[in-house]
Amino acid sequence: MSYSIAVLRGDGIGPEVTVEALKTLAAIKERFGHGFLYEEGLVGGASLDELGVPMTDDTLALCQRSDAILFGAAGGPKWDDASTDLRPEQALFRLRKELNLFANLRPVRSYPMLDEKSPLRPEVVRGADIIFVRELTGGLYFSQPKKRWQTPEGRRAVDSEDYSEQEIERVVRVACELATKRRKKVVSVDKFNALISSRLWRQVATEVGSEYADVDLSHMLADTFAMQLIVRPTQFDVVVTTNMFGDIFTDEAAVLAGSMGMLPSASLSGLPDGRTLGLYEPIHGSAPDIAGQGIANPLAAILSSALLLRYSLGLDEEACVVEHAVTSILEEGYRTSDIYSEGTRKVSTQEMGELVATRIREPKG
Repeated sequence: MSYSIAVLRGDGIGPEVTVEALKTLAAIKERFGHGFLYEEGLVGGASLDELGVPMTDDTLALCQRSDAILFGAAGGPKWDDASTDLRPEQALFRLRKELNLFANLRPVRSYPMLDEKSPLRPEVVRGADIIFVRELTGGLYFSQPKKRWQTPEGRRAVDSEDYSEQEIERVVRVACELATKRRKKVVSVDKFNALISSRLWRQVATEVGSEYADVDLSHMLADTFAMQLIVRPTQFDVVVTTNMFGDIFTDEAAVLAGSMGMLPSASLSGLPDGRTLGLYEPIHGSAPDIAGQGIANPLAAILSSALLLRYSLGLDEEACVVEHAVTSILEEGYRTSDIYSEGTRKVSTQEMGELVATRIREPKG
């Protein structure tokens, strides 16, 4: 069977790590006989420079007709002009909204061989295995009013937090469905004691959770969760939260894996129980300070391709093969610069991608 994949390499290290993710898919194609049809589009700063906008209608249409979207990164200091709203990141915001990619899945796990790369004690991070489910199309990043203006007293700006019952219900349901296939625990994170929107969030989350008799749904305030994530991360299984909180907490959680270069993500338009449109990207951003040096860690992009196989193409066995290949290469001591330590073998972006692809091609046995 053939699958169509939109490839949006983007900015900074985005093109470099995306190449390695494509090598991974090529290896899966060779081993399992699938057909992957790729079509490229410009996004972010690359699109701004060439076409004058962060993303064109043609690129959006490409994504709409594809089975899945492989995304690199968007943004960089070159386009950080605070006087304009025409920023590279607007491409991502538009894709999320136009494609209804409302559920952002960010799996975070500790790798025993990388425990020493975490700033936390090894016994704290060891065994951590969390999936964050971040609401992605509402909240502070999208709600209106959102404006900036001049007053006699000086400049002012406002952002709004606005959630509907339906927006909360569907993302909490994604979290509960995921939990049924894991340890059956969901923690919903809000700011119930201070925000009206969080009070609605907690009420709706409780109602949805009551439909899942085998899932233990509990609630935690955002500030308490921020501390508990560092103090005892192994207590968490599935975590569901708002757009802004999810953005912040998943970056914080990168310390559990030893590097942001290890964290993939999937942004989905439906329940993760079969084939659904999704956008797949590493969470590390464009990292312009290391772009073009061949030292970026491609494993987050490679692991994102595994999520693409699982959630958009329904190829769970193939996804497991990619994830196993990554683990085995790490077990053998290969490291990019961000996860290197004395006694391991430092490799380039390209070399790491080749190692994973070669491992995937190896026959079963």
